[in-house]
Amino acid sequence: ARRYSTLGQITPENVAGLRPVWTFRTGDMPAGDERFSNQNTPLKIGDQLLICSAMNKVIALDAATGRENWRYDPQVSTDAIPYNATCRGLAYHAAPQADGVCAQRVLMNTLDARLIALDVRTGQPCADFGQGGSVDLTQGIGHTVPGWYAPTSPPTVVRNVAVVHSQVRDNQRRDAPSGVVRGYDVQSGALLWAWDMGRPGEKGLPPEGETYTRGTPNVWTIASGDDALGQVYLPLGNSAVDYWGSLRSEAENTYSTALVALDVTTGDVVWHYQTVHYDVWDYDLGSQGTLVDFPTQDGPVPALILPTKQGMFWIFDRRTGALLVETEERPVPQGGVEPDRLSPTQPFVTDFPNVLKPDLQERHMWGTTPLDQLWCRIEFRRSDYRGMYTPPSAERPWIQFPGYNGGSDWGGVAVDPARGIMVANYNITANRNQLIPREKADALGAAPIDQLEPGQETPENINPQGDTPWAIRLNPGWRAPLTGVLCTQPPYGGITAIDLRTRQVLWDRPLGTARRNGPFGLPSMLPFDIGTPNNGGSVVTASGLVFVAAATDDLIRAIDIRSGNVLWQDVLPAGGQAGPMVYEAGGRQFLVINAGGHDFMETAIGDYFVAYALE
Repeated sequence: ARRYSTLGQITPENVAGLRPVWTFRTGDMPAGDERFSNQNTPLKIGDQLLICSAMNKVIALDAATGRENWRYDPQVSTDAIPYNATCRGLAYHAAPQADGVCAQRVLMNTLDARLIALDVRTGQPCADFGQGGSVDLTQGIGHTVPGWYAPTSPPTVVRNVAVVHSQVRDNQRRDAPSGVVRGYDVQSGALLWAWDMGRPGEKGLPPEGETYTRGTPNVWTIASGDDALGQVYLPLGNSAVDYWGSLRSEAENTYSTALVALDVTTGDVVWHYQTVHYDVWDYDLGSQGTLVDFPTQDGPVPALILPTKQGMFWIFDRRTGALLVETEERPVPQGGVEPDRLSPTQPFVTDFPNVLKPDLQERHMWGTTPLDQLWCRIEFRRSDYRGMYTPPSAERPWIQFPGYNGGSDWGGVAVDPARGIMVANYNITANRNQLIPREKADALGAAPIDQLEPGQETPENINPQGDTPWAIRLNPGWRAPLTGVLCTQPPYGGITAIDLRTRQVLWDRPLGTARRNGPFGLPSMLPFDIGTPNNGGSVVTASGLVFVAAATDDLIRAIDIRSGNVLWQDVLPAGGQAGPMVYEAGGRQFLVINAGGHDFMETAIGDYFVAYALE
């Protein structure tokens, strides 16, 4: 997960010569009001580029020309779409000293909860894997409906074990599908173990008539693994329903919003660390952990860097979980609807740079018109806000800053191991939320996903949080009602470079222009660097370039890692909320980005893979 390329054909001196050389379209586009947001970073295996579409089609392209070699369509129904249709990636495995069909295989999790293995050369299902090339991931899950239990990230293969986990759609009801993590034999598809925190010591399928523990925290993002140590590193989210926790078990309160290292041979927990105590803010861990050799006074240490939504970077000795940064427990605001259960303190990293911003004040309220600013100031005064970790409340709205799309999300960080530099893009956005009593939520028609009638929709921005006393009205990217612009002043996102040895910020700049943003949802086409919300990471190269899209302006950029200056950019045909990749084919260096867009971020939806190279 370093997102680093040793290639150096494209340099700061010649990057201005990059041009699109081929574009491939998968054909997966919404036919109606379906939510699409493909976030795929391809794999290059041999002379092929392996990609997956928003609806889980696997396609092999000629890496030099972009011509299609084969495609496999698992026939996923649009009913299976959770928040949005996305495939973040594929996994690859090559059997040692083996040849023939499926000696090299690609693995994919599908939105309708299947683990599929295909032959890399032909795209045919591997007959020796599961049932005809597929494993049913709903086994042991129990009650679910399409779009609720929906894997969106690839398995992680460590020591011939495919580690599988799943997104579980947030805030539907407390009685939700389990966040169980399972290990499968990469050759046969046989279940080797299951880590179900509510059934400690039990590694197989639940007994007949039982299920894996329901409502437990899940891993929706990408895991990382260390073959030498035999460990897989799981960034966990929250228990079912994010903003109320009184029904959570002791195990859930231990592992919610924690990084957990499992032994892939046994499925046992090796170590864990919780980044938020009793998380009722949806500060789930959305970023993949990055494995590095971290510089210390005693020499390099095998480490893992974990960015968070709060804008902090946790760094661990990945062998033991020992922290390589100093931390302290700081008092945080109390009260809300669970005053007796909130943690009085939360952990903060104290000796490594972060992208935290000062607490909001009324003067930070902003707008393109005086009426916008006045409205936002009034809302600020009417809200409960006492800094980070202001508790959820029902009597009046509360402001959450950073919001649940703050800091780093699924893009993670990139690390240049030669220069010892970490690059991180991040968000600076606020939420203004309010808990809604169950009776009122029911009257408004806020029903969980498994209780919706055909054609019924839950009211916009209201999540039901069924089986609890409270629904939640979410206002992510808190906006002024007149023009729809954000209530807080820009920038709303940035990108930074940090020297891992000195722990100093080398540069920090806004990421994203106003060209696709403006009042009333109209693109202003202005090139000003306002810093927009951004999701999807970067890739760095040996020549000192950072390639990143991510922002809502539909641009892909090349940034000088030494100075932070933008050296090149190009307009994408849709939003680039995916991690770019760099590879070589036929002696030529390519840059490829999946321009799939993102419905939540309001970027243009597309089905494009765009490749760049020097003329």
